[in-house]
Amino acid sequence: MAKGAEADGRNTDQVQEEPAWSIDSKGGPGHTVLLALALAVPVTKVAYTVGGNGAARDVFVAMEPQNWPNVLIGMVLTDPLLASVLAVVTSRVVFALFAARGAVPVAGGTLRALQRTALALVNPVAVGVVDACFFGPWWGLGTGLTAFALRQGIVVEYRTGKRRHHGHRPMQRTGPGPSRDRGYRPTPWLRRAAALEQWVALVLTAVLLPVLAFVSALDGQAWTSIVRCQVTEDTRTESNRLIELSRKGNGVVGWNLDTEEISNGARCAAEESLYVREPWWRG
Repeated sequence: MAKGAEADGRNTDQVQEEPAWSIDSKGGPGHTVLLALALAVPVTKVAYTVGGNGAARDVFVAMEPQNWPNVLIGMVLTDPLLASVLAVVTSRVVFALFAARGAVPVAGGTLRALQRTALALVNPVAVGVVDACFFGPWWGLGTGLTAFALRQGIVVEYRTGKRRHHGHRPMQRTGPGPSRDRGYRPTPWLRRAAALEQWVALVLTAVLLPVLAFVSALDGQAWTSIVRCQVTEDTRTESNRLIELSRKGNGVVGWNLDTEEISNGARCAAEESLYVREPWWRG
């Protein structure tokens, strides 16, 4: 009976603690939010910009599947705040995913500390450089520093054993092994900072990023270039504004803003403004 009760106790503890140690390897809120936004936001952007579901279907058919990601790419490249928050959230999700698979060393020692620092720095530096190339050095610096800061709570939790690598049993929390740095005792302020980091990351991921994404989707701007082209219909040629969907030879296939249909344009020139209609909140 004692052995059975002991086994039941172990099973109960394992069931209770599994969400804490497997949250990164099984996919946390960041994974879910990013996937949902990648599916819903581009469709919302196209549907609102071109004026309805029927028009949106025509646009996606004309774009061809390989060009569909261009909608999301175009949104990110025209909105520095959305791009920066997305870069920070994606950077943290990737770091948590690889940390769950043992990429972040948790043992003590100078070499391990250097490895942790390098692993925590490389991706924030990369997203900061990319952001700086598109939007300027201050955007890049802010994005890189924020991405780096929002990784430190993950490092602290793995070193203390609150999170553990994929494949380590939860009952090893207080035992020896690579899933915990037994000599590591974070100061109270560092524990509070790690807890605050978790809340900041949650707000960025579950609140700010979706809000920014849908604001960008409903702002009335095209996700790609607007060009003025010569459009020939039967024997009549007119100058129309097109949202460029793809290039065909020397011409453009685009959504015709004047006739509200897909058109082939020739002798096209880019227009400066990307605005197609009033933002949703002003309509």
